Amino acid sequence: MLDVIKYSYAEVLDTLWLLPNWLVASALVIGGIVIALIANAAIVHILRNTLGVRHPRTRSLLTRSKGPLRLALIVLALSLVVRIAPIGDRASTVFGNILNVAFIALLGWTAITAVQIASQVYLRQFKLDAEDNLLARKHVTQVGILKRAADILIVVMTIATAMMSFEQVRQYGVSLFASAGVAGLAIGLAARPLLSNLIAGVQIAMAQPIRLDDVVFLEGEYGTIEEITTTYVVIKLWDWRRMVVPLSYFIEKPFQNWTRETSALIGSVFLYVDYTVPVEKLREKLMEVARASPLWDGRVVVLQVSDATKDNTVELRALLSARSAPAAWDLRCEVREKLIAYLQEEYPRALPRTRQEIVSRGHDDHTELAPHAAVADYRIS
Repeated sequence: MLDVIKYSYAEVLDTLWLLPNWLVASALVIGGIVIALIANAAIVHILRNTLGVRHPRTRSLLTRSKGPLRLALIVLALSLVVRIAPIGDRASTVFGNILNVAFIALLGWTAITAVQIASQVYLRQFKLDAEDNLLARKHVTQVGILKRAADILIVVMTIATAMMSFEQVRQYGVSLFASAGVAGLAIGLAARPLLSNLIAGVQIAMAQPIRLDDVVFLEGEYGTIEEITTTYVVIKLWDWRRMVVPLSYFIEKPFQNWTRETSALIGSVFLYVDYTVPVEKLREKLMEVARASPLWDGRVVVLQVSDATKDNTVELRALLSARSAPAAWDLRCEVREKLIAYLQEEYPRALPRTRQEIVSRGHDDHTELAPHAAVADYRIS
């Protein structure tokens, strides 16, 4: 039986070598690719059935690494095929260069995938949907910016290494950078905004003047940081518009970050009332409104007489704290509305009003306005 199998195998090999070389080489290349794809599918299936059941989170990791694994198996299969395929020295050199470039690309792809997997595993311990997500926003912002910078660096190094593997391209590149000083200067000037934004991105990742979901105020607008890329930042404004700002803006220009250390803010409410306003009663009402509101965080509630203006009104300032900027805005509006309603119902005379002082002359009904008076709702006889 073994002799029959050996004889049949020898016949198959003899038949193949009688075919044209290009046909045999093509068949071997296609067969190697097919075998590599089958092996990749088998390995992925085994890993999913073993690790995926015990560790459900590894499914996403397997999905990300499936591409590099497939390319690695194809490169391995083709490197074996090139050694046994009936091709000439020139074709063998070409295939060898292609495999070298593919191997370099595989290393770059593997490095990018490793960075993505590492960042994903690291960020799993932080949740942005938590009520106090300051630490999570800090790490998500830092990891996101550094990951993009690492991806760009890996891509540049991969392309440079692939080009340096060819003698002709390497010599051309060396002569170009050695002789074309003006062209290099022009390219450097043209790339200055990109480089400055990349450097600004690294500075932002380390110092973190802004993070994802931070509430910022700049250029007369306020909104939340929605996206941070390697070159620009997308800010979602309060009315759902988007403002796109270069990264270097947050390094070179001043802006307000309302959630730099904590998301809690103190909001102010100003009321302009009459001098007869019962400040203590209004202070008690403010405390009642704050305690009844779910927007108040229970930390700060103050009512102060902040000014006495020349137009016969008193400026009252109420300070209240809230957990976030949107909550502080809604709380300010709620307190302002309820305090005004309270004054209208309980102390209408404490609202701003125009007074007119009427001076009586003797016992007749003739009266005249005092020249110094501007307002009055009562008579002085």
